[in-house]
Amino acid sequence: MKLSDRLKAADTGATEPSNGSKPVRGPDPFADNDPLADLKSRATEDLFGKLEAKTFDASLNEVDLKAAVIAELERVLDESATPLSDKERERIAEEISIDILGYGPIQRYLEEDAVTEIMVNGTSPIYVERAGKIEKTGVRFSSDAHLRQVIERIVAKVGRRVDESSPMVDARLPDGSRVNAIVPPLAVDGPALTIRKFAADPYRAEHLIEFGTLTAEMATLLRACVQGKLNLLITGGTGTGKTTLLNVMSSFVPGHERIVTIEDAVELQLLQDHVVRLESRPPNVEGRGSVTIRDLVRNSLRMRPDRIIVGEVRGPEALDMMQAMNTGHEGSMSTVHANTPRDALSRLETMILMSGLEIPVTAIREYIASAVSVIIHLGRLSDGTRRVTRVAEVVGMEGEVITMQDIFQFKQTGVDEGGKVIGRISATGIRPKFAESLLAQGLSLPAELFGPTGRAA
Repeated sequence: MKLSDRLKAADTGATEPSNGSKPVRGPDPFADNDPLADLKSRATEDLFGKLEAKTFDASLNEVDLKAAVIAELERVLDESATPLSDKERERIAEEISIDILGYGPIQRYLEEDAVTEIMVNGTSPIYVERAGKIEKTGVRFSSDAHLRQVIERIVAKVGRRVDESSPMVDARLPDGSRVNAIVPPLAVDGPALTIRKFAADPYRAEHLIEFGTLTAEMATLLRACVQGKLNLLITGGTGTGKTTLLNVMSSFVPGHERIVTIEDAVELQLLQDHVVRLESRPPNVEGRGSVTIRDLVRNSLRMRPDRIIVGEVRGPEALDMMQAMNTGHEGSMSTVHANTPRDALSRLETMILMSGLEIPVTAIREYIASAVSVIIHLGRLSDGTRRVTRVAEVVGMEGEVITMQDIFQFKQTGVDEGGKVIGRISATGIRPKFAESLLAQGLSLPAELFGPTGRAA
């Protein structure tokens, strides 16, 4: 088959498997051990130079763009002084086509289900996360310009930009994966790209139970909390799985309720029908037109929501979120970066003060204590696993201090020879005060749910 015919038949540059399984590829372009890496690098840079304008031409559809790439690629390979077999020529053409029309060296990791995060540091080798562990690959971008091309292609698809005047950007891929990019002058050693992947099919509670992230007893309690319209906060550090758990808990919301989600970059994958998704917007070239999370939270109050779900509270929108929770929008949920549930409450105080209102700290704490009912804290352990380490009830105020009581705890007891963390998730034996309000709504929690018996994890 001619090169042009092969490339026209290819969807993303993958070769067709003979057994009907998922498409596979040859060696990665620009891999450290690829003997043809230099040729591919030179050919790709040549193509980028000649086709740069066309790759960002909105008037060109995918078919026209692919045709332009095929024609130019055949010419470049014909002019190459390097002798190539037909097989090598086809392989190089497929890999370069991926670079021009896809996402270059990171394409295969975007397609690999086991990879949950991709980290690109300029032209250094690409790092990926598998099973909670970061691994160094033998793949790299050929140049900073090549990486910039891929970044600009990603952000352009969601109507955003990245340049010297706006060197940081949050965006998303078509499958919902979260993208963060930062370029010079802020990134001193070249552009940096980080992609947090999400499962094509959203995880459900049974998946997290299977992974050991939570127990069946925890899932039963959290389902009742969501259905009983308690206000919930999910806390934890970076990469602990807060968004994944938020998505799972959102699935417990009854299908007849109207849900409004608010995020910097859309990540949540809700299965309900009555969902309105809102996304913040950065300022334009003139520094105008910005729409913040706080703006969207305020606007959502006029959209008749049954539930407001904020992807992450990280600024003055905390005040508006607490107000929503306190004024008839029960059952709202959000995530907060924090090392412990107590730290999350302190962060909420600080973020409310960022709103510019002069409110006494005691009043802020009373406001938080009356708004938030339950805090679910996630941790990433030394073996890379994510666990719900604490489920705590916010009880109220005692003097000037917000009081909490743990309902479930994870206690680590050691590490086995393979480095796997040994521990136990158990109830503390305390029956939460909110159990009575849930019972009044017909949501009965069995007494044995809170028994102090533990489950190995």
